[in-house]
Order: sequence, then C-alpha cells, then structure tokens
Amino acid sequence: MGLDLGIERAGFTIRACVEMDKWAVETIRANTEIPVINKDINQVSTDEILHVAGLNREDVTLVVGGPPCQAFSTAGRQRGLADFRGNVILQYIRVVTDIRPQYFILENVRGILSAKLNDVPDEYREYANIKDIKGSVLEFITSEFKKLGYSISYALLDAANYGVPERRERVIIIGHLGCRVPIPSPTHSAKALYGTQPWVALRDAIGDLEHRDDMRYIPLRAKSVEYMKILKEGQNWRDLPPAMAEQAMGKAYHLTGGKTGFLRRLCFDEPSPTLVTSPTMPATLLCHPTQLRPLSIEEYARIQQFPDNWKFVGRIETIYKQIGNAVPVGLGYAAGRQVMKSILGEQDDREEVRNRIPYSRYLNTMDEETTMLFEAEAPYIAVHVNPN
Repeated sequence: MGLDLGIERAGFTIRACVEMDKWAVETIRANTEIPVINKDINQVSTDEILHVAGLNREDVTLVVGGPPCQAFSTAGRQRGLADFRGNVILQYIRVVTDIRPQYFILENVRGILSAKLNDVPDEYREYANIKDIKGSVLEFITSEFKKLGYSISYALLDAANYGVPERRERVIIIGHLGCRVPIPSPTHSAKALYGTQPWVALRDAIGDLEHRDDMRYIPLRAKSVEYMKILKEGQNWRDLPPAMAEQAMGKAYHLTGGKTGFLRRLCFDEPSPTLVTSPTMPATLLCHPTQLRPLSIEEYARIQQFPDNWKFVGRIETIYKQIGNAVPVGLGYAAGRQVMKSILGEQDDREEVRNRIPYSRYLNTMDEETTMLFEAEAPYIAVHVNPN
C-alpha cells in the first residue's frame, strides 16, 4: 500500500486492488475501506476488477501496479514458454489493454532494465529477433503499450531524491493516451544542489524512536552481537581489526564485491540503505545506529513513510516482508503527482530538459536513452511494431 498511499496523496481515489498475499490483504482491510480481491491476478478477470470497483471501463483514469518481473523463461523451451505466458507483467498489460485508462503507472525493480526475453511464444514472434538481448523485456513491454496508443516515459529513480529517508532505486513507467508525461524532477539531492532540499536523514525519520522500549524486532543473530558491540555508527565489518574481520566474515571474507551490508551499523546522518524483507540477514544487516538490535518494524514503517497509526497484520516476519516489499509513499506520490499535473494541465513539457540532477547514477536507465540504444542497433535487432 505504499504506492497506493502515495497515489492517494496525489489526489486519486483507489477503488479496488488485487493482492494474493493473505497478510498484506489483512493489513489493507485493517486500515482502509478499499475492496480487495484476494486472488492470484492470473485468476482474476478485468470484468471482476471493474465489478468490485463499481466502475465502468470509461470511468477509470489510472491503473497502478507493481507486478513482479519473474524470469520470462528457464532452461528448456517448453518450460520457457510456460514462464513467459505466466509472467505477472503480462497480466498487467492485459488489464491495461482491457480497460484502456487514460494513464497507467507501472513500478518495478532495477533488474527489469536489463532483463532478457529468453524465449518467445508464437503469438509474440515479432519479438523473436531481440531474444536474449539485454533490455529486451522492457522493449517488449513498452512496445506492447505503444501498440495501444500510449506514449511512454520511464526512468530509474532513487527514492531519496524525492524526500524519502531511504536509498531505494525503482523503475517507474508512466503511460498516457496522449502526450508523453515527463519524469518528475528530483526535489532532494545529497548536497542540496541546484535549489533542491538535502536528502532526508535517518535521524529525521526515526530519531525520536531511539530510546523507546516498545520496539518490535527480530533479535540479532548471536554471532553478530559480539561484533556489533565493537562497531560504531556508520561502521561495518571493514572497521574491525583485520584478524577479527576475517574471523567474522568467514568464507565471505575472500569474496569479491563491496560487501558493505555485512555487520553494518546504519548512520543517523544519511538516508537508510534499501530496506530488505529481513533486517538480520548476514549480507544485508540493518543494525540500528546506536542500539544493539536491528531496525524495528516501527522504524521500517517510518522509513517507508507509512502513517504511525497504520496497523500491520501478521507475525513479525511477515510484517517485515510487507514493509520491505512496499514502494515508499514519497516515491508513489512523485509518480502520482506527475500524472495529476498532466490531468490538470499543469505539465511542464521541458521539465526534464531543465532538470540538472541525474535521475540515476547508472547510464541508459531512461526511456530516451534505451530507445536510442535499440534504434542504433536496429539493423541487427529490428523490432517491427504495427501501430494498427
């Protein structure tokens, strides 16, 4: 519901949602009056969604979702085709195709930018010549939407750049049956550059909870405790004495990569790292800056910008998972507000041109960049999309 809360804050009314996780469903029902269809989206017709929402197709302004992008195939052609047809993103495309709302917002993880089509069923054979090419999944998705008449914009956005006290990167795709909706310019940056505000620090989000004794959390693993007693705010395993660091890390000590998530204490003066579904895992430890414990579920909720009175239902493990899987409210608001500006005629078509802060630290993470890449290689991986 983080994405939904942001969309509502931007001025929209959520009329129905589809969610198969039973604990997430109970949380939605405990906090809202939104009708929930508690099923696998593969088993839900568009007519059922509209019926539950009490809407006709022409009444729907916006379809919003964060469908998981599973692998589009596995080893073996038969299994690969089954995976392709069962991918939840195809169900999102199906709902948008059936309803044809004026706008849609699709949220996904960074990996969707590089995901490959590893097998293509006959009904999608026009994409066979981009099979196994990096980025072909996103090319397929956006091409299918363009067939329907949608203009597409997307970018990899860091939630910290939109007032969220968390470094969390997510791809936001916006579609419109009209002119292209610009990507929202960052409102915050690490050094408050070009008139933006500084990033929201962890202290601003959870500092007042530091000494509360009613925090709910899973205790640190016994092996981690002895090392976390030594480490100070903002430190990790690299700040241990060399012999102790090797002992603490075990086999992971000799692995390549940054490994900054091992034995990590967070820093109050910076945004939180991306919240994971469990804060006590060895490679992604999220230890409180000063307390000998991981972040609590109350602190998780604050960082993801849920209201303090929001009630999460389920065991503590399932609550961590619900919050960790959510889109930060502020990122949902940024996307929703951009669509609302388009609806209200407040859209600035030159917003991206005037924006001086990069949307991402990575190259080729914006629609115009990746489109140019595919066009540049067109003689070899041409995609024919018939607009009719």
